[in-house]
Amino acid sequence: MIKKANIQNHLVLIIFSILSIFPIYWMVISSLKSESEIFSFSLFPSDLTFINYSYAFETMPLVKMLLNSITISILTTAGQLIIAILFAYAFTRWDFKFKGLIYLALSVTWLIPLQAIMVPNYVQINELGINGTVWGIIVPGLCSVFANIYLYQSFNAFPKALFDAARIDGISEWRILVDIVLPNMKPTIAALSIILIISSWNDYLWPMLVSRTLESSPIQIGLKSFVSNDSNLWGSLMAATTISCIPIFIAYIILQRSIMDTFLKKGIK
Repeated sequence: MIKKANIQNHLVLIIFSILSIFPIYWMVISSLKSESEIFSFSLFPSDLTFINYSYAFETMPLVKMLLNSITISILTTAGQLIIAILFAYAFTRWDFKFKGLIYLALSVTWLIPLQAIMVPNYVQINELGINGTVWGIIVPGLCSVFANIYLYQSFNAFPKALFDAARIDGISEWRILVDIVLPNMKPTIAALSIILIISSWNDYLWPMLVSRTLESSPIQIGLKSFVSNDSNLWGSLMAATTISCIPIFIAYIILQRSIMDTFLKKGIK
């Protein structure tokens, strides 16, 4: 019975794996099809071609936009992680007046949609003189309420005895954070990092509002340019989308071990 149950579980996992991978496979295969074959249901192109990739690179500064997206995602994620780590540690270690009220107010801001604060943010970056630049996209997103709450919950579960022991040994708060807390929180921070990177990478509305030229835009803005009222270049769109997915795949491969460790620890708890 146990063996039969294992076989069934593996079959279910295989089916869901195929369902998860198939859209990616279809995207790559579609990017290698000719325009006449793009809407066919064939699982492999009869006439393999790379013309969609060459056309995508010729019509758009894909490399520049890809570098913009990488820069925006890395700097935004780094800023969000630094602020979230400091916030979580402070709220975990210290008691002060209105702590609960401040945390409640912060949690409520998570419910405010981006559209409600776009105009104030736009006015602010205009006053800072960074409208139309990569920094205009990065600065408003340097603080993530989700990251703050996520890390606070993880830091709050950290054994308090280790904090007390470190204080008795005369270790400063900064060294406690760097030498004790962060090494034990690596899997959690890695899992949060990939979530923040993907969120920043896929952001479209705010970069579209701020960007003025394709050279200063992330790649998500460039992808929309392949689809318009006049013509839809689906093959080139699939080619550019395939290229845009490569950095995310690389980031996940680098962080996958830490992500799996996080899921395992959560499951054990």
